[in-house]
Amino acid sequence: MSKLYYVCKYTPIELLNAMGADCTNFNHMPGGFTQAEQLIHPNVCGFGKALIEAVMSGEIKELVLVDCCDSIRSAYDVLEADGRLDFLYMLDVVHTQGSCSRERMAQQLMALAKAYGEYKGTSFDEEKFRQAFHPGEKVKGPHIRVLGARMGAELFSTVTEAMPLPVENDTCVNNRSVGEASVPEEEMPFEALMEWYAGEMLAQLPCMRMMDRTGRKALFNDPDLKGIIYHTVKFCDFYSFEYADVAAQVDVPLLKIESDYTIQSGGQLATRLEAFAENIDTEKLKGKTNHMGKGYYAGIDSGSTSTDVVILDREKEVVSSVILPTGAGAKMGAERALKEALDKIGMDEDSIDAMVSTGYGRSAITYGDKSITEITCHARGAYFLDPSVRTVVDIGGQDSKVIRMDETGAVINFVMNDKCAAGTGRFLEMMAKAMEMSLDEVSKAGLTYQEDITISSMCTVFAESEVVSLIAENKAVDDIVHGLNKAVAVKTVSLAKRVQGEAPYMMTGGVSKNQGLVKTLQEKLDAPLIVDEKAQLCGALGAALYAMDMAG
Repeated sequence: MSKLYYVCKYTPIELLNAMGADCTNFNHMPGGFTQAEQLIHPNVCGFGKALIEAVMSGEIKELVLVDCCDSIRSAYDVLEADGRLDFLYMLDVVHTQGSCSRERMAQQLMALAKAYGEYKGTSFDEEKFRQAFHPGEKVKGPHIRVLGARMGAELFSTVTEAMPLPVENDTCVNNRSVGEASVPEEEMPFEALMEWYAGEMLAQLPCMRMMDRTGRKALFNDPDLKGIIYHTVKFCDFYSFEYADVAAQVDVPLLKIESDYTIQSGGQLATRLEAFAENIDTEKLKGKTNHMGKGYYAGIDSGSTSTDVVILDREKEVVSSVILPTGAGAKMGAERALKEALDKIGMDEDSIDAMVSTGYGRSAITYGDKSITEITCHARGAYFLDPSVRTVVDIGGQDSKVIRMDETGAVINFVMNDKCAAGTGRFLEMMAKAMEMSLDEVSKAGLTYQEDITISSMCTVFAESEVVSLIAENKAVDDIVHGLNKAVAVKTVSLAKRVQGEAPYMMTGGVSKNQGLVKTLQEKLDAPLIVDEKAQLCGALGAALYAMDMAG
């Protein structure tokens, strides 16, 4: 029997089951939108495109939609024009719980039952309807809750695997509670039963489309709630508004993530999820090693551009450190860097009591004792270098991140820019190539300038075009470089504001050697930046400190 797919919590699945349908929530994240983007504007939200993609691939034959947003309305128009679905129906969502809304909803329920019955050749089975109500299973005890826009099954699986506690999915369609209703025992005419059913549909926890959304506070006022992951979908505006309210009202760890509703999203978000898990359960950072070395502890930071190694002795003194290009493979780059660090002090791997890896390539380094995210390691390293630091600004080769810490060095909040090269070392590297300059020359060129040039685009491709145009206009190199530094600084300050960054600030990562950018960033932050001589080794230093904890 063909499944009937639905996408909204206000879909009357108990009624459809009573009409002979086999209802399934569509929550699949595709690999891409190859077919959908030929039929609909690319700026339609990822879920709308995923729905079209599934229909075009033949996965869906029966579909009931709810008119809840422009994306779903656009998807309905595309699918109706295409005509390949056996059954397609759109319900008009109401936005209040008053008597008029219940009456309107009841009329729609009866119209849907009539349309599906005519398509399927079935009639309403009241006994089946009564049996279709089942209370949903809720997580009991301490847990983490996912809120916001719908999260695809694939991404939710990634989240549950990364978290140290059970995870409740309360995004969008997943917090449906109609099945918990108690159906009236007495027999009722169909119209009266649908009026009752409409009331139950509208009485459930409201979604963001409802006029009165106060009931949603129950989602984050729970004594067993230990953390919240707030999910938004690219080009969906509804839930971004709620995030600000949640952030202002909760005192549990809160992580905001955004996906484009493809399976690639999970990989991009892995570091954020793991760092969030480490923040919730600090026991994850602990462990014991059975190695009997000579009292030395190694940290390896495998980044996209460089691989850094720090070796500490029992007194927490750095006895050896290395910064090498990562090269083609993270594992081989780490092996080379570790060997060079050991060779510098005439030792081998047997001298190491414990080793922790961090950075993007950490999962490829299989011979370490533990891997910890660069968020946590940079915070640990920065706090070790200067315990007064409250905000860490790390601009690396392929990403930038801002980390806010408390007085003990624990991570309070963090934000990352890892979806594109905007505001990263790679951005500056590409601009240096466009100007035929070395990175060292770019670093010094931005210290003095005459004209305050603004680079309007942070996209590497478009910014490069702007730079080429400015060169053609015979603009001074110092002025162009200052414009680039200003663009990166503005991007970084926006990240700092998102985590409510506060002084003292410390800058880490390879870009901290860019004197012009450091100067401009200090001006935009209106605060000094601490740049330690070990700034580029901060992540590896933090990893080595965690290795020392394991051995000790």
